[in-house]
Amino acid sequence: MSEPRPGDFAGVHTALVTPFTADASAVDLAALEAQVLFQASGGVAGVVPCGTTGETPTLTAEERRAVIRSVVAAAGPLGLSIVVGAGSNSTVSAIEYSAEAADLGATATLQVTPYYNRPSQEGLFRHFWSLADAARVPIVLYDVPGRSGVGLAPDTVVRLASHERIVAIKVANGSVGYVSELVQRCDLAILSGDDPLTLPMQSVGAVGAVSVVGNIAPGEVARQVAAANRGDFAAARAIHERLFALSNGLLGLDGNPVPIKAAMAILGRDTGVVRPPLAAAAESTRGAILELLSSAGIEGPAGGVTGSRSVGMR
Repeated sequence: MSEPRPGDFAGVHTALVTPFTADASAVDLAALEAQVLFQASGGVAGVVPCGTTGETPTLTAEERRAVIRSVVAAAGPLGLSIVVGAGSNSTVSAIEYSAEAADLGATATLQVTPYYNRPSQEGLFRHFWSLADAARVPIVLYDVPGRSGVGLAPDTVVRLASHERIVAIKVANGSVGYVSELVQRCDLAILSGDDPLTLPMQSVGAVGAVSVVGNIAPGEVARQVAAANRGDFAAARAIHERLFALSNGLLGLDGNPVPIKAAMAILGRDTGVVRPPLAAAAESTRGAILELLSSAGIEGPAGGVTGSRSVGMR
């Protein structure tokens, strides 16, 4: 298997929700497949199952495998990358999850900084290096200190970038300066992990995004990223400005993926059901989301939200 170049991660990789049945007792695999097909129709480069947005901590081992199989079966023939969330705060477990993802057809794995136990920078380096040594598919690092409690220092990322299996990093720490430093110091593909910051991060060298808003507007997000990558920042900014209130608002209304699932329910793309300990969006939150969708001109399959444009369906 040939090694991917950083440019192979350019574009949008949508962080997929995991659809559940109305009582949350099972994964709705048919709805998951439909979501993958919707992503492909929008022109995204890939999809990311079993990440934060996918409520992975609430999935059983068999459900996780079923999600990966379903996404691989739907996305693989369409030429989409399949970057499976396979991280853990146990190095041994992360190696096992990564091997499982590779066996099931993942093209890469997303490896989050270990959460709860808060390792030192040397501990982080040894964790990711061990994963890379054992990996059979490329690794995308995932820096999200707001959830994990510890962040990857630039020096640590630069050290890790020398491993042939570590090819990209998803940056969800809110720092454009961090991206700018990494661009100057290593050749990893840098992906924005915060939708409102994708354009600013691309302006200093990021090549794409792992997008939550892509669940409802894959076409627009893909066009924004593509425009910035070809240097057409005027076109990219026009889309950024149209989606900014929605992207920014969803982050503040509730914890991910509650708002995006509520938005998908409003649009007829998901049940909106989340599993405990998450709770469904309050009615006031749903009202705010409806206003954000309308202001962005996003409609569901049947045009269920007012607006002159169907952002997700173009």
